[in-house]
Amino acid sequence: MKNNLLRWRSTWNPDMYHCWGRTRSFFEGWYFKLVDAAEQHVFAVIPGISMAKNGDSHAFIQVLDGKHCKASYHPFETQYFVPSETDFHLQIGANSFSGNHIQLDLPELQGRIDFQLPTPWPKMLGAPGIMGWYSFVPFMQCFHGAVSLHHRLSGQLQVHGQPVDFDGGIGYIEKDWGTSFPRSYIWMQANHFSQAEKTCVFASVAHIPWLRSYFIGYIVGFQWGDTLYRFATYTGASMKAALGEQEVRLSFRDNRYRLEITALQAPGAVLISPLTGEMKGKVNESMQGTMHVRFYDREELVFDSTGRNAGIEVAGEVGELLTEEWRR
Repeated sequence: MKNNLLRWRSTWNPDMYHCWGRTRSFFEGWYFKLVDAAEQHVFAVIPGISMAKNGDSHAFIQVLDGKHCKASYHPFETQYFVPSETDFHLQIGANSFSGNHIQLDLPELQGRIDFQLPTPWPKMLGAPGIMGWYSFVPFMQCFHGAVSLHHRLSGQLQVHGQPVDFDGGIGYIEKDWGTSFPRSYIWMQANHFSQAEKTCVFASVAHIPWLRSYFIGYIVGFQWGDTLYRFATYTGASMKAALGEQEVRLSFRDNRYRLEITALQAPGAVLISPLTGEMKGKVNESMQGTMHVRFYDREELVFDSTGRNAGIEVAGEVGELLTEEWRR
């Protein structure tokens, strides 16, 4: 009964831990992006838990050093994974994570960074998070959440023993949970655009199993100042997708707005990803990519800028995601 109550609470609060009572074939992980003000240090810190089909489980923290294209994986015994029952707060050994801070005690990173002025994905009636009404579908392979699209950083980390000041830097937090990552997907995200006001572009296109078939689903958020523009399968938007050798082109539109993204991939590093709950997959992520973004209000170009320090992943059989014609 208690686990059912906790799962229901987390459904309406996607930032929270969701795997209450689960013991097999399940994973959950959060993605903290940290970029210092000088943009000389770019990290993704990914805490989470893995539950394999055979019942083996462990907690973990992955670290991706975007500037040096290196990744590390730190496993922990499950007993050291302690999530809050009331809000988003997670303890893994001496490391803690929440929507307003990150505290690290890892071989390559130690210290605390606080988050100021977070920008959560807004909740709406029937849509508690970024997935809209799909949040209530119990058999989804992978759920996604956006904890904060943009926030300022305050604090210092020891990076391989050297102090690095993150005051005035920019951060981003998202998360995933379920059984496996999609068999094919395109994901990208950037905060660093030339405009002084807060800006974030996040886009995900993926193969989504559905009953005995599948569909190509997409979720896109464009945070520009205090306004969030959303394009998603459940909003009725349409999309295009194309790939070049190092280039990814995505376009999304609804009855009024159109968002066009041309992303350039860069060297990256291999992260471990979940397959039926077990961390045994691999995906390459770059954090040195760029995203050229054009945003149209009707046919008027109102935003035209290139984002730096872009995280980009192109994984699996991505040919099935591509379309030269507008499609829903």
